Parts: sequence; structure tokens; C-alpha cells
Amino acid sequence: MADLVVPQLGESITEAVIARWLKNVGDAVALDEPIVDLETDKITVQLPSPVAGALTAQAAEVGATVKVGDVVGQVEAGKAGKAAPAPAKPDAAPAKAAPAKAEAAPAKAEAAPAKAPASGATAPVAAGLGKIDEAALMKLPPSQRRTAREKGELPQAAAAARPRPAAPTGPIDPRDEVVTMSPLRKRIAERLVQAQQETASLTTFNEVDMTAVMALRGRYKDAFEKEHGVKLGFMSFFVKACVAACKLFPGVNAEVRDTQVIYKKHYDFGIAVSTPRGLVVPVLRDCDQRSFAEVEDGILELAVRARDGKLGLDDLTGGTFSITNGGIYGSMMSTPLLNYPQSGILGMHNIVKRAIVVDDQVQVRPMMYVALTYDHRVVDGREAVSFLVAVKERLEAPDRMLLEV
Repeated sequence: MADLVVPQLGESITEAVIARWLKNVGDAVALDEPIVDLETDKITVQLPSPVAGALTAQAAEVGATVKVGDVVGQVEAGKAGKAAPAPAKPDAAPAKAAPAKAEAAPAKAEAAPAKAPASGATAPVAAGLGKIDEAALMKLPPSQRRTAREKGELPQAAAAARPRPAAPTGPIDPRDEVVTMSPLRKRIAERLVQAQQETASLTTFNEVDMTAVMALRGRYKDAFEKEHGVKLGFMSFFVKACVAACKLFPGVNAEVRDTQVIYKKHYDFGIAVSTPRGLVVPVLRDCDQRSFAEVEDGILELAVRARDGKLGLDDLTGGTFSITNGGIYGSMMSTPLLNYPQSGILGMHNIVKRAIVVDDQVQVRPMMYVALTYDHRVVDGREAVSFLVAVKERLEAPDRMLLEV
């Protein structure tokens, strides 16, 4: 008899939830055939059979929390079992609606917390505080640090005096549905709150005339797909434009760690992907070294693995900047939330034909609003606006990215 044991799932992960049994008791299983899906706060992993035989026991039900080292089932080696039908994908009917819900949840979280105050919107505390705590100093926008050092005191945010609203309590209406958060959803919620509490995040907006990109894509999309075996989308243009802008304004491709700012010299971009289990942000490595085809192929691979629950821990860690595309769901404008501890995230939106003035003439052009949320502790407003302008300029003249100018 061979035990199904919850394996080591990665650094800092000690437990998982039984998401789905792929085999029933009595079903035949092959060596290394997946038997159960384990959902952690970061990824979903499949536990394979250690032997060929039949599943004889399920020691944990769907939804149960198990720890690393727990035995969740048993397989008897060599035992004949019945052939199991291919398991249906969970929540097959509502799967189409799930990504929209996954996108909607962060939007609510973004709207609720108060935004970090802009420079000058704080009141200084009484003088005579002595030596300034460097950790507290690094939480300030760059424009306030010099003043704080000169005065020898830290500003105090007006919002800090406001008490935190109490958590909702009381009876639940019997007409309502109560669903326990999955580990992934809980982790998303924690990261959203952490990003709001530990960063001074602001958002700046611009609009991009997508005429040139759409024309270029229209001319070459068929030849591109035939040559490279992958479709030419808009995301590769945005990835390459953001790489160029990050090189010009490295603070957007950085993070704060204690009292230090780490400026990343590699460009590993998180690309937000919706799955039936929630929003995940797998990382596309070395975006600066990839061609347009390699960017598109890499994003497609990550998206497929995310939706199939095949992502590993390495796929979700180490990102330096993120891009999210709410436009695929029809979003016109949003304020994306930082993917902590990164200092920048670009939000793409829906492309809509609008009347704009070009060379003193009104023309109808395909326009997209873009948003950059940034950590004001690292990036000044001028740099953030300039970053977004650099992205806009390269998208409106995509030949610049081909020539790297």
C-alpha cells in the first residue's frame, strides 16, 4: 500500500486545500498519473500516484485543509481497478463568468482604501524628533525626503488619525450565499491590502492612438502567424514599449526593501491572467531579450499553463514590473493596484473609436486609455508621467521599437 503524501510545496507554503479529486476510490491509476489537485495560496499542483494500481482510500474531502506531510489517500500497487471516466472540469458552466469576477474583485479593493496623499498634502508633526528613522523616511515620496531631512522631522499623514473601519458583524441574511475564500483568493486579498498599506501608490493616465499599431498588425498578422506559429497581439507591443520606458526611468522597474531601493537591471514582467480560480500574474522572463514572436509565444504558454493549473512557484515570483489588460473585458479606465513589492504596473484598456484633433482636423481614431500606478516612494510624478509618455510615443510610432530608438 502506497500513501499519497502532501509534498513540500515551496518556500513559506505549509498547507493546501483539496481542490478536486481526479480519481474515485476503486479507480485504476497509472504510475505518476495525477490523482488529486492541491490548491495553495499561490498555485494549484497535482499530486501523482507513486505506483500503478488502484485508489483504495481518500483521507481528505474536497475543501479540507491539509499540511505538508499529511497522508490524503492510498493506492494499492498492482490492484486492478475500474477505468475512470475523464473528470469534468470544475465549474464548467460558470467558468466563462469567473475571469470577470476575478478582475472585479481587485477593482473593488482599489476603490475602497484611501489613496496615499500627494506631496504637500501632509502636516508636519512637532519638531525635535531627533534622528529620523530611515525605514520611515523611505516610505515617503522622494519629493518629501529632502524636506524631512532638512527639518529633522517626518510629516504625518492626515489620514493616519482616522480610525480603521470596523469589520462587518451581525447575522447573515438567509437569502445570501456564504462561500469560504480559497487560499488563492485569500492571498490575493492579503496582497491587495498590503500594497495599499505599505506603498504610497498613485496613478497617472494618458491615451494612446492605436492607429499605427493596428495598421502594422493588420499588414503582417497573417505572415507573422505563418512564420512563427503564434498570433501577433497587442501585448507584445506594450511589453516592448514598457521595456524601453523602464530603461529610461528605472525607478518604475524597482522595489523598496527596508531602507534600500533596488533598481532591477533585468526586465521580468508579470502578465495578469484570469483563471477560474482567480487572477494570477505569471512572470515572463527577460522581456528585453525577446523578439515580438518570443514575447507572444511566452505569454500564450503562461496563459495556457495558468488556466490548466500547471504553473510552478518560479512562474509567479521575481517579477520586476506588471501589465494588466482590463480592456479584454470592456474596461474603459481603471486604477490598477501595485503587484507588491513592485513599484509599477501598467493598465491597458478597451480600444474605442473617438473623435480627436489631428493637425487641426477632427478625425476618428482608435484610442486606448492607459494607466500607470506607481510607488511614490521611488518614483516622482514627473518620472511617472514621462514613463507613460515614453510608452505612448513608442506605441504611436512602433517602428521606433524595431529600431530601438
